[in-house]
Amino acid sequence: MQRLAEHDWRAREAAHAERIDAMTAEYLAWRRRGDRHPVLDFLFDYYGHTPGKLRRWHPGPGVLLEGAAHTERAEWAHMRVEGDGVILDGVSFAAARATGIAFARRILARTLERPIQTGCFGLHEWAMVYRGTADRRHGSWPLRLAPEATDAVIDEGTLRCTHFDATRFFTPEALPRNELSPTRDTQEDFEQPGCLHAGMDLYRWALKLAPGLPSDLTADAFSLACEIRELDMRASPYDLSALGYEPVCIETADGRRDYAERQRAFGERGNALRRRMLPAVEALAAQGELATA
Repeated sequence: MQRLAEHDWRAREAAHAERIDAMTAEYLAWRRRGDRHPVLDFLFDYYGHTPGKLRRWHPGPGVLLEGAAHTERAEWAHMRVEGDGVILDGVSFAAARATGIAFARRILARTLERPIQTGCFGLHEWAMVYRGTADRRHGSWPLRLAPEATDAVIDEGTLRCTHFDATRFFTPEALPRNELSPTRDTQEDFEQPGCLHAGMDLYRWALKLAPGLPSDLTADAFSLACEIRELDMRASPYDLSALGYEPVCIETADGRRDYAERQRAFGERGNALRRRMLPAVEALAAQGELATA
């Protein structure tokens, strides 16, 4: 067991909060104005987490925070008071989150086994408006191309989306055009590190397993998700230039090359994060096995 003096863990807690504040400032400014942001909102609406919860620092299992027994941490779920300190009850936590831990362990490991695939060119966002109406996900923002030209990008390309949680938002006309048929039950069989959404979902697994994973992993996963989400929408059919997002024009050969290079780089960074995250998840799984022994 590692022990952290109160001045030490409070400094880490403050540094984490400062980092999160910097990454969420623009989103919060938009929210205070009552406006919707087509890029940033996704990171909170879709993943169902708030900046406030993201600010909450956790050291992960096996770390006793000295002097924390008199703080609100002592009242948090799965925390155990030892003397004047607080530590995560890893066995209790792992037993309560056994299903999520097992799924995260499998999907991280299986994604790492696969090569980085490029060639989808971000067409999932185009498939979400394909032959659609004005009632689209970001209907207050214009398309870069005329509706007919937008549809033609799908008609003339190849739709090969590997991520179920993207395909479920495809228009009914687009879904049959996808070369693959991922489902929730087969998600582990399709997930691959080049998928932008698989990279953003590293943030999902970190959130779901908090406070069982240290917050530096969560913050790093959130930072990566922010960058990936920007590319996701820059390559989309929407014109977001008014927000300073210059398009990656995947309807052109140069744009597709640019997208594939960025996609591969994100895949490599995602894999580096998976290699850090997987041992931590496996350690939680081992705690769960102790609970059932």
